[in-house]
Amino acid sequence: MTPRAADRARYDRATAHLDAPVAIVDLEAFDDNAADLVRRAAGKPIRVASKSVRCRALLERVLAMDGFAGIMSFTLDESLWLARAGFDDVLLAYPSADRAGFAELARDPKLAAAVTVMVDDVAQLDLIDASRAGGAEEVRVCLEMDTALQVLGGRVRVGARRSPLRTPAQLAELARSVVRRPGFRLVGIMAYEGHVAGVGDSVAGRPLRSRVIRLMQSAARRELAERRAAVVRAVRAVAPDLEFVNGGGTGSVQHTAAEEAVTEIAAGSGLFVPRLFDNYTSFSGRPAALFAQPVVRRPGVGVVTVLGGGYPASGVAGPDRLPVPYLPEGLRYDPQEGPGEVQTPLLGSPADDLRMGDKVWFRHAKAGELCERFDQIRMVEGDRVTGTVPTYRGEGQTFL
Repeated sequence: MTPRAADRARYDRATAHLDAPVAIVDLEAFDDNAADLVRRAAGKPIRVASKSVRCRALLERVLAMDGFAGIMSFTLDESLWLARAGFDDVLLAYPSADRAGFAELARDPKLAAAVTVMVDDVAQLDLIDASRAGGAEEVRVCLEMDTALQVLGGRVRVGARRSPLRTPAQLAELARSVVRRPGFRLVGIMAYEGHVAGVGDSVAGRPLRSRVIRLMQSAARRELAERRAAVVRAVRAVAPDLEFVNGGGTGSVQHTAAEEAVTEIAAGSGLFVPRLFDNYTSFSGRPAALFAQPVVRRPGVGVVTVLGGGYPASGVAGPDRLPVPYLPEGLRYDPQEGPGEVQTPLLGSPADDLRMGDKVWFRHAKAGELCERFDQIRMVEGDRVTGTVPTYRGEGQTFL
């Protein structure tokens, strides 16, 4: 029996009493992935990206492990919700225009101490000030720097379009604006290198493309390490008491951790290891989060139909954003239909061994987005379900 076949047998036994659709997290795989992230971080603390988990119980589990500290959140509403629940170090990774949220933050000492907000423009400071509604609490602020690689004099850009702040002078100028402004305290810098951390460098069947990606990422790491160090020096000259410099992502943990200027690493997807993280040469993980759909039809030889399963991930639309049939091995989508809103035909010889009601296990393309489809996760240990925990959705929270 192959390791994947053994996993399928375990998951089927563990969930035999449950009807699909069902979502699981294999806790042994989850913990192994967490340990691998810590190993690659080489002593620097890892801030957990909540968008890649979206389950409070699993956030609590990983933050109880040595090597993890703090949360990187994705909306202000989520940040405040987590802080109210007792998480005391929440870094909002994106600017917000949530005026009601800023009013609550500025009124509540506990929330103001726990939550740090992201800015890359003086206009965002203006919005926060205009939202205070009389709240006088000091707002903790982090600056985001652009990490994209620019070549040919800036005519070609590789990397996400995030912050407009690129140079040490630009970040130092905004740092001065924060320091001079009453009601704000500058505490950190964030620089997320998504073109390195979130792009696989070993694309199956594409050796030339993979080589180009590796060359690009090598150049990007060198350029960013030099520029990030210069930015940190410039900002520390303005704000010597800076608490943290955050960088990285699951795919670049060990490289970012090697930079002296970086004090902490951000990672989250590496806990679940969705399908987009199969294409890396620098690390490998164990798929920990899966969902199962039930067989509801047998249209013919070599074909079964499962219920639903059309859960595409965000990003540029394409086949790599689709869930992938994982267990049993050897199933594939019908190219004329793909994963459907209500039904999904699957082709391949394993279909002939599946009976009505049997489970087909899938992996999502990305990590936390799976939790937007399920209100609870079954925790699997060995061949047993040992707990059931709510996702954000299961707690009535849909932040985006």
